[in-house]
Amino acid sequence: MGDPAIVVQKSYEWNLWILPKVEKFPKSYRFSVGQSLVSSSLDLLMNLVDATCQKKNATSLAATVRNMNRVRYLVRLSKDLNMVSLGAYEFASQSLNEIGRMTCGWWKSARGKAGEEGR
Repeated sequence: MGDPAIVVQKSYEWNLWILPKVEKFPKSYRFSVGQSLVSSSLDLLMNLVDATCQKKNATSLAATVRNMNRVRYLVRLSKDLNMVSLGAYEFASQSLNEIGRMTCGWWKSARGKAGEEGR
């Protein structure tokens, strides 16, 4: 895993991008799908921030991976309900895939270290 600060920054940038998009969701979905998307995206960022401050960070990173999957499905649902354009969906998918790859690499590294410490 490279510098954890990079994945935190990417997640921060993701939140800067998605939060204004959700504000434009139709009222009928803003407080269901929109609020879930905002909450999961913010949780994703906060779990990454927490992981940077912990020596044993596998738990925070596992929570981040769960949030990542939630965000992916919520973005897909938003696209299928025509709340985000196909272009926005493609951008979101690329951004989330990048954050996901970096997080999963960090998580696997943290799990390996935790296993070594238990020996």
